[in-house]
Amino acid sequence: MWQEFSGTIILQWLGFSGKLGEALHFFLYDTIKIWFLLVTIIFAVSFLRTWFNTEKVRAYLAGKREFTGNILAALFGIITPFCTCSAIPLFLGFLQARIPIGVTFSFLISAPLNNEIAIAMLFGLFGWKITAIYIGFGLFVAILGGWVIGRFNVEKYVLITVPPLSGEIELPTYRPSFSERVSEAWNNTRDIFHKIYLWVMVGVGVGAWFHGYVPAEFIAAYAGGDAWYTVPVAVLMGIPMYSSAAGVMPLVEVLTQKGMLLGSALSFMMAVTALSLPEAIILKQILHIRLIALFFAIITVGIIGIGFIFNTIL
Repeated sequence: MWQEFSGTIILQWLGFSGKLGEALHFFLYDTIKIWFLLVTIIFAVSFLRTWFNTEKVRAYLAGKREFTGNILAALFGIITPFCTCSAIPLFLGFLQARIPIGVTFSFLISAPLNNEIAIAMLFGLFGWKITAIYIGFGLFVAILGGWVIGRFNVEKYVLITVPPLSGEIELPTYRPSFSERVSEAWNNTRDIFHKIYLWVMVGVGVGAWFHGYVPAEFIAAYAGGDAWYTVPVAVLMGIPMYSSAAGVMPLVEVLTQKGMLLGSALSFMMAVTALSLPEAIILKQILHIRLIALFFAIITVGIIGIGFIFNTIL
């Protein structure tokens, strides 16, 4: 219904037509749709998150076996609205609580790949089946990647001194009321939306330009098809960029509409959000280059594998 009404606004009321009309229709339709999805789903996840205190999570993970910890840390990454760069402080908090380093890396991998922003936009653009498959593979990469890192005894490659917490972690005893939880969730939703709504507009703007002006034949010739190299090339294209899922997801939608296979497009998105140069620069301050290289290599292999699997099954 919104698609038809937005078309009426652009094509009939404002009188635009041709490629410009198509681009403006796409921009208006996708911007409002994505904003609505983001506010709705971020609020829902933020409300649920009021029952998950960071200190409780650290205390809970500290007492679990390593592989169980990998699973729980990867799941925790889903409900944290972080890119990799902003997840690093919590990553250090996990190390401080003496949580195994492989478990902390499961969280660091999962947080940018499986955050609620990416999930909301995937759901809105491609439906629940694609979203469920993506979450499943994202968790698999985070769990397996953290477990593999834990096998290499890489604690010596943490460059900064992380003093252990003295005594036991103190858990909060205060339980907020329902109205306080709603208020906290709304404030968090507003803060996150304020940070990303312009990125959404930029991303949709680029996608609208592709939608209206880039011929499908161009995408099909240079980035489409099922050639083996399309997924690695998509990953390499995404590494130099740095954006949130909100900024890059509209471009993924258009690339798939123009002929790029979904696995290749999602590999591009995951590389943008999880394999960025700013992330490497920040990590260089706290981790040895060998550990960063291992971290990036595992994520890269996982992303390429997910891309190939998506291209094969879909």
